Amino acid sequence: MAAQTGAKGAGGFHYGYLIVAALILITGIPCATVLSCAGIFFNPVSEFFGVPKTQFTLYFSISNIAMMITLPFAGKMIEQFSARYLFSANILLAGLCLVAMSFFNAVWQFYIAGALLGISMAFLVFLSVPVMINRWFKTRVGFFIGLCMAFTGIGAVLFNPIGTHFITSAPEGWRTAYLVYGVCILLLSLPFCFFVLRDFPSDKGLLPYGAESNSTEDAGTEIKEVGIDANKALKTSAFFAVLCFGLFISLNQTVYQFIPGFLQSMDATVPGMAALSGVAASACMGGMAIGKIVLGIINDKSVRAALFTCLGLGIIGILVMILFPTSSMFIMVGSFLFGWAYAGTTVQTPMLTRSVFGNRDYTLIYSRISVAVSLASAVAAILWALIIDLSGSYQLLFFLSIACMVICLLSGLYAVQQSTKLRKEFN
Repeated sequence: MAAQTGAKGAGGFHYGYLIVAALILITGIPCATVLSCAGIFFNPVSEFFGVPKTQFTLYFSISNIAMMITLPFAGKMIEQFSARYLFSANILLAGLCLVAMSFFNAVWQFYIAGALLGISMAFLVFLSVPVMINRWFKTRVGFFIGLCMAFTGIGAVLFNPIGTHFITSAPEGWRTAYLVYGVCILLLSLPFCFFVLRDFPSDKGLLPYGAESNSTEDAGTEIKEVGIDANKALKTSAFFAVLCFGLFISLNQTVYQFIPGFLQSMDATVPGMAALSGVAASACMGGMAIGKIVLGIINDKSVRAALFTCLGLGIIGILVMILFPTSSMFIMVGSFLFGWAYAGTTVQTPMLTRSVFGNRDYTLIYSRISVAVSLASAVAAILWALIIDLSGSYQLLFFLSIACMVICLLSGLYAVQQSTKLRKEFN
């Protein structure tokens, strides 16, 4: 058997960089198009079939429910089967679903596709990046996780305008948009990930990147086990505070999906606003992408500061859109700032969990929170659509978004404050 090495190859290259590239193609194309670009379809598809938005957006709720149900099984499958084949199979599933959606002729068909997309996203959104980065890297783990996850926003910056272009180009342009998204997944993400992904560094005769910088493997294990026992953590008020944070940040995240509809609804009184819907969505995704990287850096210094940054900018962003709804410039600024709060779902929630409870049983504790986050996402899409339909405007939605962010800030700060009392439990 060839000796394993953690050293970089010629020119400072390590195969782990290719793993990062594959993960970026996962988060930047299937994850971005399925989740971050869904909002641009809500109005045109529901109008084409002549149904309320709540009836069509139910597919998004079904997707999140399927994701929630799949997560516990997906985690076990990753341990038992090849991650390379599992992730590739779910990329294929996501691509085929979007292609199929371009041919649908009934709303109920979207419900079936939503369930299948939820299964695929459980693997691709929640597991692909943390599993593969933690296997392949011993150092700079946080940086690479943040970098990969940022591409859910960067991909949306690219694909939202593309999708909007096709949607507005013809009465059934949404069909072309779904088809283009699906083909991009199948031709760009799937081949590269299938041929490049490897389960472990040992498959390439390597140690994880940065392993040579650790004096012993035991040292790494010791650091990993620092933290509070899960059985104790789940009974603390700090856990329920973090759970509350996860629930409301997830509810708030889904508000992003309705920003395009908000602009489209004003087109009759402010001509040209509908054309900005894709650009505003991209501005929000740009804020989310930058926010994920910057929030990761801030969290390394102060979790409290990261909470104020994430939620403070999100609140300001919504206020800007409330106060200046007819200004294209302020809509772009508000969308960009709200993107920082959006980033909190996948960055601030796990960082808050790790900060409060440590690493010892992090996976078990965070998995409990992730299931609740998925449940909140399932409820959010239909809840916000119902509020818009009943109120006849987007104003109430925006005020409730601010309320969600205030609750997140208070619960997050409480959890951090309680963590000082839990430090004596750390081993």
